[in-house]
Amino acid sequence: MAEEPSPTEVFALLDDEYARALLAATSHRPMTATELSNDCDMSLSTVYRRLDALEDCGLVAARTQIADDGHHVDVYEARMDELTVCLTEGAFDVSLSVESKTHEFADALVDLWEGL
Repeated sequence: MAEEPSPTEVFALLDDEYARALLAATSHRPMTATELSNDCDMSLSTVYRRLDALEDCGLVAARTQIADDGHHVDVYEARMDELTVCLTEGAFDVSLSVESKTHEFADALVDLWEGL
């Protein structure tokens, strides 16, 4: 995510029932698009469109998971820990607090490597 999402973008996403369902589902555990399609009862194309929008706003993150057989699949997990909306002098301000397990893992890996 290059810059903070606009309040309009975040409000539009959270107003969308499909985006909310995907965000809620991925807050429990990382899931593939196929799993999300089945669990949320929506088409794969709808899942991918909403996931792209959620990623653009920094609300979900994708990572590649490699299976024992060598195949790989992207899994998605919610990154939103807290959303704060403030109305100050006629303007909305949206503040996202995100928790990134991917960054925590990367930091741990760097610490391990440097310790060798």
